[in-house]
Amino acid sequence: MRVAFLLLFVVVVSAADLEWWKTALIYQIYPRSFKDSNGDGIGDLNGITEKLPYLKETGVDAIWLSPIYLSPMYDFGYDITDYREIAPEYGTMDDFKRLLSEAKKLGIRVVLDYVPNHTSNESDWFIRSANRESGYEDYYVWTDGVNDTATGELKPPNNWVSQFRKSAWEFNSARGQYYLHQFVIGQPDLNYRNDKVQQEMKDVLRFWLDLGVSGFRVDAVNRLYEADPRNYGGRYPDEPLSGINGTVPDDYEYLNHIYTQDLNETYDVVYNWRDVLDEYIAIQGEYKIMMTEAYTDLNNMIRYYGTNTRNGSIPFNFSFLGDINSSSNAWDIKVVIDKWMTYMPNGKTANWVNGNHDQSRLASRQGLERVDAMNMLALILPGVAITYQGEEIGMTDGYVSWEDTKDPQACNTDDNINYYKKSRDPSRTPYHWDSSNNAGFSDTTGKTWLPVAENYRTVNLAKQMNDPKSHYQFYKDVVQVRRNAAVREGDLDTRALSEFVLVVTRLLPNYPGVLGVVNLSEKSQELDLSSLQLLPDNLKVVASGVSCTTEKGATMKKSNVPISGHCALLFESNGCLRLQPYIVLCIFLYLISHLI
Repeated sequence: MRVAFLLLFVVVVSAADLEWWKTALIYQIYPRSFKDSNGDGIGDLNGITEKLPYLKETGVDAIWLSPIYLSPMYDFGYDITDYREIAPEYGTMDDFKRLLSEAKKLGIRVVLDYVPNHTSNESDWFIRSANRESGYEDYYVWTDGVNDTATGELKPPNNWVSQFRKSAWEFNSARGQYYLHQFVIGQPDLNYRNDKVQQEMKDVLRFWLDLGVSGFRVDAVNRLYEADPRNYGGRYPDEPLSGINGTVPDDYEYLNHIYTQDLNETYDVVYNWRDVLDEYIAIQGEYKIMMTEAYTDLNNMIRYYGTNTRNGSIPFNFSFLGDINSSSNAWDIKVVIDKWMTYMPNGKTANWVNGNHDQSRLASRQGLERVDAMNMLALILPGVAITYQGEEIGMTDGYVSWEDTKDPQACNTDDNINYYKKSRDPSRTPYHWDSSNNAGFSDTTGKTWLPVAENYRTVNLAKQMNDPKSHYQFYKDVVQVRRNAAVREGDLDTRALSEFVLVVTRLLPNYPGVLGVVNLSEKSQELDLSSLQLLPDNLKVVASGVSCTTEKGATMKKSNVPISGHCALLFESNGCLRLQPYIVLCIFLYLISHLI
């Protein structure tokens, strides 16, 4: 009997480890701004370890860390000198191993940023390649410049523009050639037409998998390949003009990037990485997640899921970021949700992203009155939910002056008036732990790496933890309901009852149903939800947003649901999903046929 129980326990644990990712709540941490443990004004690994109990209490399944690797920090970690070393301002490898160990004890998995498109120009690989060292000659994208016949001046080989403005080509005097950098000058693009490069990057994955990480978020994946010059007479072709008004040749938006992103070869590389991760499922007994970042159209994005014969990744769903704004109504939001669920291949896992380190924060982008609504939607829709640090408390963008600006995307505008339009710094300001000095982020007597947002005394975690009517308490309540079977496995139904009222239901036979209602208007509404015939009559409020007058714990009939302005309410049915008689009969006949 005891042996049978132990075998059953092993099977259950194994199944949980293999399925964890399908409904995971993943919390993105920007390490530089999360928690400073040593008073230098920069967040670090020990600071993250210190705050793991908070993440556990909140209900987080995994943390995704923006890059922590050795880097000169021209782009704050996305320019990597060595993929196998920790940046000293973040700590040591022992600090990382301790973080991994403590997270595991708490049941929190660790996912790392993987930056495969480029390295730092201080990388050993790049230095060797610039010196044409044997075996490294073609590690990067190198080409000759073009001589201007009128002036004799050597110019870049074509018109390609960096994401951060100006030419995407930089001359290297040691090599006597230009190298490609689709981002900052210090981020030379790797050459994925070189098989040795592909093997090196697989080995990087294996290094961190051997340490026990649970997967990766892949940065800028659709930039891996450029047009093959062998198909264009040995030259890299010019990209066509986009025709976007108001742009100039130095602007990234000036061109249509048909030769530098979304090339077909990219997908096979991603599928090959998935094969590497799959090797570790059997070795370590847990599924290894891979999420890919590609700002591209939906058809290109969906291809990252894989094919009928090859497993792929979970492509980040940026529809909440790009297709919904502060003026979007209930119809708009329903269309956005339904579109992803329609395009997503059968059997794949959805995901919902409200923000990240590259975008204006949710509360600033959509307005404080929509924080609860958008958080609730991300948490009760099917699949993976990703929360960027601070979204759970409604943090807004901080003000960062031109003098304090660190983001190269803003600095490269050379414009101390309009720099903020390009700056990502406001969404990267330090986390608000409490109302003490520096918001509890750091005890430094000097400046933090970016200034703390001015509203930290009124918007901070400590205050919201002690307030039953706060963004954090609502978020935490919704996370708890997210554990319910109906949210994990139930069918999805989305309905826009009017221009301002959106209703989302998750229903699963024999389990209490879950119902999310959002009122986007400032006016109270009286709702009759009788048309939701499968939903039982009696409803209980299990989470109530900050703008709601109806309190958590209240009960009501679905035929009469009052909801105040800008309110997000989450209900659980006081009964299980109704099964129509013919469905019950079908189930009965099915069971009988299998018993005979």
